[in-house]
Amino acid sequence: MKALVLTVFVTAAFLCFGCSDHSLIGPSSVISGSVEKREVASEPINKMLQSAEEQTRLTKNYTQAYFTIQYPNGDLPIDTGACSDVVIRSFRAAGIELQKEVHEDMAANFAAYPKKWGLSAPDTNIDHRRVPNLQTFFTRRGRSVDITANGDDYLPGDVVSWDLDGKGMTHIGIVSNLWNEKTKRYLIIHNIGGGTKAEDRLFDWKITGHFRYF
Repeated sequence: MKALVLTVFVTAAFLCFGCSDHSLIGPSSVISGSVEKREVASEPINKMLQSAEEQTRLTKNYTQAYFTIQYPNGDLPIDTGACSDVVIRSFRAAGIELQKEVHEDMAANFAAYPKKWGLSAPDTNIDHRRVPNLQTFFTRRGRSVDITANGDDYLPGDVVSWDLDGKGMTHIGIVSNLWNEKTKRYLIIHNIGGGTKAEDRLFDWKITGHFRYF
């Protein structure tokens, strides 16, 4: 069933996602040399990565707008979204409904989540779309793994979060199974402006979270 989008309020300041227009963050790393797609044995991760790669063809825009969406399985129009929507859609394809999972954990443990937005109760329209909430959820589920400077440690299906500017601007993406032989690391599938892309950007910013859900 397609998600029903009821209302959209174009209020980027309200969202505080942390992602920003691509031009403000700097150019993507140049992908040179041989890039190959590697096989992944895990069926959930394969479904997750297939969805992420499909988004690079379908999601051509970026928005930080607040959408009123159905619950559960709510979504924005597939042609747009923020960095967090790449993760949400990919997990949904693998059978994990982050809108529901994050909401249920927040409803039971609201005090454990960030208070950056001044809310007094969970909001199913936006909670799962905020990077700090996803970081908290994955950590609470025991899915954190080591943050290193070695590209080999970041595997297909891993989720990575970053601090873009040292002032709380956050970002999140998925490690793909597209291996760059020259840089010895996998490309990241993310949306930091201009739509969802697969780019060699793992170490472009300070990594603040490394999560392995499956």
